[in-house]
Amino acid sequence: MKNVLATIIGLIIAGLTVHLFEAVIGHNLFTFPADAQLSDMEWIKNNMDKIPTGSKIIVVIAHFAGIIVGMFTAAKISKQSIIPSHIVGGLMLIATFVTIFMLPKELWFSISDGIFAIAGFLIGKIIAQKQITNF
Repeated sequence: MKNVLATIIGLIIAGLTVHLFEAVIGHNLFTFPADAQLSDMEWIKNNMDKIPTGSKIIVVIAHFAGIIVGMFTAAKISKQSIIPSHIVGGLMLIATFVTIFMLPKELWFSISDGIFAIAGFLIGKIIAQKQITNF
């Protein structure tokens, strides 16, 4: 039961981390068009060229950090199994790649988002493994 809880909380924390970076930091640091509807995926799809480059970089950082923080959280709660961390990291990787393919992005954005998400998983795995104590 502890591992299920670790997985769920890890996913929630990962999602909140991504949201914090994207919406709270990215949307407040960069100026978007007055008609921007950032919660509408159709608007985003049709207006990727109007989204500031700095905000796109924050998205890459958000995905990277979300994976690491989520995996760390899951391991910290579980303490006995790396599986919750792998589930959190795997689901966050899938979510990142789904958005890469769903939204038309510049090549640099897609490649960096994918590479940083994979790097986040690998770093998250190392950090998570340090939290696991074998009894």
